[in-house]
Amino acid sequence: MTFVQMIECKTERLDELNRLLDTWVEQTGGKRTATHSLVAKDRSDSAHVIELVEFPSYEDAMRNSNLPETERNFQKMVELCDGMPTFTDLDVVRDEQLNKGASRRFFLDCIAGNPELLRELLTHDYRNHDPSNPADLVGIDAFLREVARWSAGFDFTIELEDQIAEGDRVTTRWTWNGRHNGEFMGVEPTGRQCTMTGTTTHRFREGMICESWWQYDRLGLMGQLGVLEM
Repeated sequence: MTFVQMIECKTERLDELNRLLDTWVEQTGGKRTATHSLVAKDRSDSAHVIELVEFPSYEDAMRNSNLPETERNFQKMVELCDGMPTFTDLDVVRDEQLNKGASRRFFLDCIAGNPELLRELLTHDYRNHDPSNPADLVGIDAFLREVARWSAGFDFTIELEDQIAEGDRVTTRWTWNGRHNGEFMGVEPTGRQCTMTGTTTHRFREGMICESWWQYDRLGLMGQLGVLEM
């Protein structure tokens, strides 16, 4: 179970505290078990500082705490604070990346399901960057026409392999499997089973996808259709 430790303190020396945290990260490289650290200050009290440190488990957190570098830097942290920092141990019971969920729906429910549902996920000025197209597609209807072109050429499914979310971006690594049952890019149906891998990065605005960047092996796909010699 993911574990989060919340450390609260009072300090007017936030810049020094940040430098101390940088030192700890450098000194514990290859040994620390922490996966995510977030430092924030209270808007109503700038001296009230909170650090949230995420670990894969409570046991990992304890191993991290027992590092000599952690102990040394904690003593220096105490010197920067007004009083002893307080610790709260938290077991995470729900961790939901909302944008990741929307990206999953984009692929599984919309692209490989009902493309009209894209109207619920995309902004009106959605922009699609695909190096295989001579120009960006702008707007939901333009992208729906692109999806329809693929759907007319193939009966396909999509499997999501990995997703990484940071800020307003979600990147998804996917595998596409399809049978060529219709005309595609001037190629008459071959009935061939094809597979293709790729990645897509979505940018979100107010909970909706406003931009996408695609990278995938269309050259390899055309080779599988017998159009190109590979």
